[in-house]
Amino acid sequence: MAIIVNLDIMLAKRKTKLQDLADFVGITIQNLSVLKTGKAKAIRFSTLDKICQFLNCQPGDILEFSQELDREEELS
Repeated sequence: MAIIVNLDIMLAKRKTKLQDLADFVGITIQNLSVLKTGKAKAIRFSTLDKICQFLNCQPGDILEFSQELDREEELS
């Protein structure tokens, strides 16, 4: 997938824990871990909204598109 999830970077920048984010957003740590590791197939806008509220950031701070990864997948 050509989308990179930078949730762990934002958590580190804000010096906060995954558990605190999970409590605020209202989802399990396991679901956040799936997102954080880039294994999620989708994310609800309402979840993304809550994450951005908690981390005081923009969606683009969390999600990034990589053309290089996209090209690698096309060649596979």
